Amino acid sequence: MVDAFSLLSAQAVRERAHRLLDIGLRDDLAHFRIDPGRLDAAADAVLAMMRKNYPTGEVPFHSRWRHFVTGGEDRWAAIADRANWPDQAARPRAAFDLAVVSVLLDAGAGPAWRYRDAARGIGVGRSEGLALASLIMFAKGLFSANPDDPLRADAEALARLSVADLEKGCQAGPDNPLIGIEGRAELLNRLGKLLAAKPGIFAMRDTARPGGLFDRLASHTEHRTLAATTILSELLRAFAPIWPSRITLDGVPLGDCWRHPALKRDDATSEFVPLHKLSQWMAYSLIEPLQHAGFTVADIDGLTGLAEYRNGGLFIDCGVLSLRDARDEMREHPVDSPLVVEWRALTVALLDRLAAVLRQRLGCDATRLPLAKILEGGTWATGRALAFDRRPDGAPPLKVISDGTVF
Repeated sequence: MVDAFSLLSAQAVRERAHRLLDIGLRDDLAHFRIDPGRLDAAADAVLAMMRKNYPTGEVPFHSRWRHFVTGGEDRWAAIADRANWPDQAARPRAAFDLAVVSVLLDAGAGPAWRYRDAARGIGVGRSEGLALASLIMFAKGLFSANPDDPLRADAEALARLSVADLEKGCQAGPDNPLIGIEGRAELLNRLGKLLAAKPGIFAMRDTARPGGLFDRLASHTEHRTLAATTILSELLRAFAPIWPSRITLDGVPLGDCWRHPALKRDDATSEFVPLHKLSQWMAYSLIEPLQHAGFTVADIDGLTGLAEYRNGGLFIDCGVLSLRDARDEMREHPVDSPLVVEWRALTVALLDRLAAVLRQRLGCDATRLPLAKILEGGTWATGRALAFDRRPDGAPPLKVISDGTVF
């Protein structure tokens, strides 16, 4: 059992990602070559993007909350500021509800899907479109079991949410296809059932809801302080059963964890590569509600970079990573394939190396420029810009078959 839980941490993600990077730097990986000399070019591109997007140097954290700001308006703040919250904990509970549901919906949308923003009269795609769709569904009470209290997500409502409900809320259909919408609906259904089954975690102060995790984390703080890595550990352990059936060890579901033949060990975790992308994205997105509620979140850089296609695409498009077999660029790859696992793990480790270069260039340390700001400033935006420069639809450089719960 200890072996299984050892994989449910940011430390395990970082350690195993760097082991794969070390193998790659010896030129012993099966699918990618690594050119560390191209990190300077990647740093140039990221610095240019940071200075363009945040000319004052004040970079916010990478989190779901950035995607709720459209046209200079913070759409969540506008909704929350008008609400009549019954007590001080009600708003952060609602923020947790929204963040959890929105992040779980935030796997790759595909290049064709758009959400029509009636307020601005424009179509919004990809992650920002999914964020806006989830916010509007949340504000309308789609995830609430109480019509008189729409700004919440309840176990009962999530468990009964249908694919049709989600299609309507996301404006998805044959003419506006959203990749993996069935998988997203199933994920929220499993979330609802899990919340109801764990009242000791999710119903400490209210009925079962994701926001119950706010009360649990608040009860675990010391002097109103907790580590970001603690947030992730709680998420990984609490939400492990909701993920599609993948790898389990000693009966423990490992979530976004895969096998790579290069990572041999002398224990039961041999070949396992944990990545926990959506869970870490969720952890980053829960930091601000905790801070707004008066808590201090420490060790933010204990979390890792995110193993997703924008960050990974940055390293391919900048030439840090190159495929050994150029034909792999045209093939479709299952998410559990060694090639995709290799790419994602290398992305995590290379983000650490890139962060060191950026901090040296800017004369600052990890406290002033944590990964959460580098991702936002940053690598994600640069990866997307490079994708659109190189491919008309902005697609990533590799084609990954996703079920809507990983990317």
